[in-house]
Amino acid sequence: MKINKQMRCKQKRFEVSTASHNNFTVKFANVNGTGSSSANGLFMKSIFRMGIPVVGKNYFPSNIQGLPTWYEVRASEHGYLAPSGGVDIMVAMNAETYAKDLGEVDPGGYLLYDSTWPRNILMAREDITVLGVPLAKMCNENFDNARARTLMKNTAYVGSLAALLNMEVAVIEQLLLDIFGSKTNLIEANKSALQLGYDYAKANFICPLPFTTKRENKTDGYIMIDGNATAALGCLYAGATVGSWYPITPSTSLMDSFTSYCDFFRKDEATGKNKYAIIQAEDELAAIGIALGAGWNGSRSFTPTSGPGISLMSEFLGFGYYAEIPTVVFDVQRTGPSTGMPTRTQQGDILACAYASHGDTRHVCLYPSNPEEAFHFSVKAFDLADQLQTPVIVLSDLDIGMNDWMIKDLKWDKNYNPNNGKILGVEELEGMENFHRYLDKDGDGIPYRTIPGVHPKGSYFTRGSGHNKLGLYTEDAQEYQELVDRLLVKWETAKNLVPKPIIDFSDSNDYAILCIGSCDDAIREARDTLTKKGLAFNYLRITAFPFSKEVEEFLKAHEKIFVVEQNRDGQLCKLVAMETGIHLEKLDSIRMYDGIPICSRNLVQEILNRLKEDEAA
Repeated sequence: MKINKQMRCKQKRFEVSTASHNNFTVKFANVNGTGSSSANGLFMKSIFRMGIPVVGKNYFPSNIQGLPTWYEVRASEHGYLAPSGGVDIMVAMNAETYAKDLGEVDPGGYLLYDSTWPRNILMAREDITVLGVPLAKMCNENFDNARARTLMKNTAYVGSLAALLNMEVAVIEQLLLDIFGSKTNLIEANKSALQLGYDYAKANFICPLPFTTKRENKTDGYIMIDGNATAALGCLYAGATVGSWYPITPSTSLMDSFTSYCDFFRKDEATGKNKYAIIQAEDELAAIGIALGAGWNGSRSFTPTSGPGISLMSEFLGFGYYAEIPTVVFDVQRTGPSTGMPTRTQQGDILACAYASHGDTRHVCLYPSNPEEAFHFSVKAFDLADQLQTPVIVLSDLDIGMNDWMIKDLKWDKNYNPNNGKILGVEELEGMENFHRYLDKDGDGIPYRTIPGVHPKGSYFTRGSGHNKLGLYTEDAQEYQELVDRLLVKWETAKNLVPKPIIDFSDSNDYAILCIGSCDDAIREARDTLTKKGLAFNYLRITAFPFSKEVEEFLKAHEKIFVVEQNRDGQLCKLVAMETGIHLEKLDSIRMYDGIPICSRNLVQEILNRLKEDEAA
């Protein structure tokens, strides 16, 4: 075997301090459009099939081809799913980003590159090991087709990683069989490329590295899936039959998934006709209008969008709130303002969604933290929309919606029955003298509604203009105020219907951390790290707006609360202060908004810095 002497020397230096199993981060630096996505996913899913907790984060450009793209795979025996904040192995396949990629590798780490074209600059750091694999040369010598040569380079570096990390090649080969099925030529080509990379690493480097894979059983009962797919599955499960949309990153795949599910599950067996309607509208205004029209007509309807779409939908959302029409809006958040960075994640729509539209409006919002909750909250959103007769907004984000997550198997409850709220049928209407659409008979702020065409007595005018509790047009000051005050009663009722917050509380802790959504995994890991340093923090993850009484009680119980969120202006911090009356000096806003999912390493350091500042003061 040919051994790289420099490799041997450096590996010996770092072996004692970094030796471990199933704890590492591999980052792939590629060029968009080179077919690297499939190979990178193959690597990540192979680790998952070895029973090792793993997560993949995709940082890709919004153009079609030619710009840099990165894919980060983290294996964690503890099941941490946020980015680690470091890189143990950088697979540097893009010459334009070599300097940046080199700088990201942690001391003691490794950089693997295509040595077909030697690049001396890659040897600039003395604290890492550079591994050159002649990927292009090997593929040019073994494959005839130009496209195959480009694609097989990606599979070849997966082979080299398999050798370096002691991965089970049989697992990777089985995945190839599962992916390509009967396409024997593709299976054989990929297996050949895999072996080329594997054999070269075995012959030229000390394998395995100090950090390796080792088979576990920690992924039993889990699946790999993204949040847009699970949200769409929740729509199907909840009984949604109408979806309207205008394509926008990063929500488009939600409707794509719903379409594929409906094509399989929502066809009449006898006639083959569709039992659903999916309408691509001319813009976001039309999309929300269609969804509201379907909701008014008795269907469970929804529209997926992102921040720019929320901006355009605001007037219709106010109409739905005031006219009391149920529908569900999925806001898969991305960076803003304006077009922002369409393929980067953020939590920048918190205030926009909470108060969308002019005038006094408050919208029920749900905040899933991962694809598993995206499924469950999707179902809950449809029930809440019907119960409360109002638009409900589910705020996901690009990280949840488009990245691959390891989540528990989703359970399909055959006994689930949609909660359609207060709907009057033929018998109830027959027995009534008069039906008044906006009359609150039960004192919970929620009137009874009817479905158009069920009975003549159930007819009414649906007004976005001033109306009174009888459903009649009005510009009378008292009648108008009576109606909007009744909507506040409904808002109080909503506090008892929305999902409860996630709370981890101990009386012995004075400090706490608060967040929503996809910050959860980074905070969970950060809390573990801080606990090892002797710093224990209570934790509250808000799952819905309006805030329930549990949120207010938690806030009152602490002298300092770190509010972690992914936007520049501290929108969650401001919403909490406005809606609960908590003193602002209790809230310390930690904001991470560069478009990359937050990591615990940075969060821990920021909290420690804030604590030092408090001590100094």
